[in-house]
Amino acid sequence: MSGAVVFAGLMSAFVAAGLIRWLAPPPVRLAPRVRPYSASTRAAHKLTPIPVGSGWRQLGRVLTKPLVARLSRMLDRDGGAATHLRLRQTGLFRGLDDEQMVEAYRVRQIGALGIAVALGVGIATVFNLPTPRALGLVGLAIVGGITRNRGQVDQAIRRRQEIMRVEIYTVNQLLAMRVRAGGGVVHAVQQIVDRGQGEVVSELGEALRLHRAGMRAVESFTRLAALTPEPSCARTYSLLAAADERGADLATALLELSEDVRETRRETMRRGATKRRAAMLVPIIGILAPVMLLFVGAPLPQILFNWQ
Repeated sequence: MSGAVVFAGLMSAFVAAGLIRWLAPPPVRLAPRVRPYSASTRAAHKLTPIPVGSGWRQLGRVLTKPLVARLSRMLDRDGGAATHLRLRQTGLFRGLDDEQMVEAYRVRQIGALGIAVALGVGIATVFNLPTPRALGLVGLAIVGGITRNRGQVDQAIRRRQEIMRVEIYTVNQLLAMRVRAGGGVVHAVQQIVDRGQGEVVSELGEALRLHRAGMRAVESFTRLAALTPEPSCARTYSLLAAADERGADLATALLELSEDVRETRRETMRRGATKRRAAMLVPIIGILAPVMLLFVGAPLPQILFNWQ
């Protein structure tokens, strides 16, 4: 079957689906009408931010907003809480609230989905694949387009965890020095934020912004510990919250946390070195060992059976 027939079949299917949706539209959902009067909406009670960007970009956002909402309902069965947390942990969408982060992420997914579908249809048309194989290829392209950004998010979280694991050791040492020199927890954190930079310092700066906005320091550090992707940073933030609330010996505890982070990194490096040594043995065992066995076993038939 030619590619033109496959393309015509796909277009006919899209036109038929559009006619069915126009003739028999789905029932109107009650959630959009009730959501403005819900408790969460009343608690938020904030103005909609003015969109920033070029006109073409804003037009694209307006046109893709229904598709983004439908895709979010299909993929976020928990209401999007897990997606919000994962996107915040990547550090890629800074300066955006939760809804804007999810919207930007869904737009990226839709773009990757469109590129993957176009690539699948193009390959099927060029190689003149049969209809079942072409549809299977397009299905694989759809799955790949949806899951591609998920892998990028996981990779960004792992990369950020590695960076924060390196930074937290120095931050703990500096915080211990500031506390020993005198001053409270908020003052020590403020000095680190004013003079430092990095992923951990940016999170501490967010805690200070929440504290200046009216939140208690204990609540801001506790919230930071719940949102950070790195467990060692979460322990440090929880320790800062406990020290601010109960006045614990912060300097000694921070130094102990630094040593724990150091030991954890050393153990991780040892495991990585062991894995690399094992990986180096694979070519030796897979390539050189069979050759060596052939050289060793070549004279065995003559020795055992007196074969010439």
